Amino acid sequence: MKKSTQTKPRVLDKKHASRHAQPLLEANPEAVLPMLEMMSKAKLCLDDLLGELSRGFVEELLMLSAQTLAGEKHPGRRGGEVRWHGQQGGVVSVGQAKLRVQRPRLRDGKGEVAIPVYAALNGDEAMARRVADILACNVSTRKYARVVHRCAQEVGISKSAVSRKFVKQSAQALAKLMDRDFAQVDLVAIYVDGIIVGKHHIIAAVGVDAQGAKHLLGLVSGSSENARVVKDLLQSLRDRGVDMNEPRLWVIDGAKALRSAIEQFCGHSARVQRCRIHKLRNVTERLPKDKAQQARWIMTQAFKLHPAKGKAKLKGLAKQLQAQHPDAAASVLEGLEEMFTINALGVTGELARCLATTNIIESPNSVVRRVSGRVTQYKDADMALRWTAAGFIEAEKPFRRVRGHSQIKDLIKTLRPQKSELKVA
Repeated sequence: MKKSTQTKPRVLDKKHASRHAQPLLEANPEAVLPMLEMMSKAKLCLDDLLGELSRGFVEELLMLSAQTLAGEKHPGRRGGEVRWHGQQGGVVSVGQAKLRVQRPRLRDGKGEVAIPVYAALNGDEAMARRVADILACNVSTRKYARVVHRCAQEVGISKSAVSRKFVKQSAQALAKLMDRDFAQVDLVAIYVDGIIVGKHHIIAAVGVDAQGAKHLLGLVSGSSENARVVKDLLQSLRDRGVDMNEPRLWVIDGAKALRSAIEQFCGHSARVQRCRIHKLRNVTERLPKDKAQQARWIMTQAFKLHPAKGKAKLKGLAKQLQAQHPDAAASVLEGLEEMFTINALGVTGELARCLATTNIIESPNSVVRRVSGRVTQYKDADMALRWTAAGFIEAEKPFRRVRGHSQIKDLIKTLRPQKSELKVA
């Protein structure tokens, strides 16, 4: 039997790799400089990112560790042998970075009491590296004791304690969100859209003020097709200072219950713009691939036209589809008037792109999916709502003004001509 003549690919070990790389570096030493600079900057960026993400996580660890020694805080009640004594600044190691945090102080009859986690993070490099790995890998609280097993065993912080802490804080964050007052905020546009978290439907509302700034208005558990849930959301906005009689733009999906509730609460002062992304999706998913691409192009071009011409173009498309694809034709014509609301208001350019879809909510939704992705099973709708609130509040931090915000003043003049005339007078 003949031996195989195939040769295995040669694998270079570190010694051979170094010998092959050395002549290249000697001939072109300047070639390695950009690579070194890139690696250095990448490492700095990663350490900075971990530092920002770590602060809240580490401070919660310090608080839980302090509770194992002094128990829960009870205002107005004297503690046991170890007592709470305010807080002070401190520095801990997270990976290769030094992170400034606020740490609780504990005292007993003999003086200052050390917090075990604080000492562990400063004295154990492996522990600090593991904390950085946890944050980078987006680990859930239920797996916390597994990935920080040394910290959990030595200090006595259980996974249930971390979970209970998150439940309490997320519930408080949701309550604060639903208590926000908007009496002094001039909301020009309000977006309402839904997200599915686990198997639960959540409706979110985001507003844009006269300067183009975004505001997270509220969350409610339920579907946008549920009339009672939608009315609860709008009633909450009214109770917190949103004047429903003020003319403004409402950007929504095609839910009939949501449209009916807006009409009931706002009457003729509401100008409704249907989300064009939802409309394109509803039409194209009812068509074969080749016709779907053509219909998408026709609809996209029609949305750029004057309302009368755009509606005529879409009616022509529906007529072409009627014979073979009646469902798609009906979807094109459904809510046709409200597909061109911003065109009738004279909104163009970048602002038109922002006001034509509910993407302003879709973007935070991606953060919600990332945050809530840690949970494998939701016990109830309240749990899903709390996790959604945590995700939205996290997504709200880098909110910027909408594109084309300089055009909002022209939109206000069109929406509220009487007020504009009074201001001029």
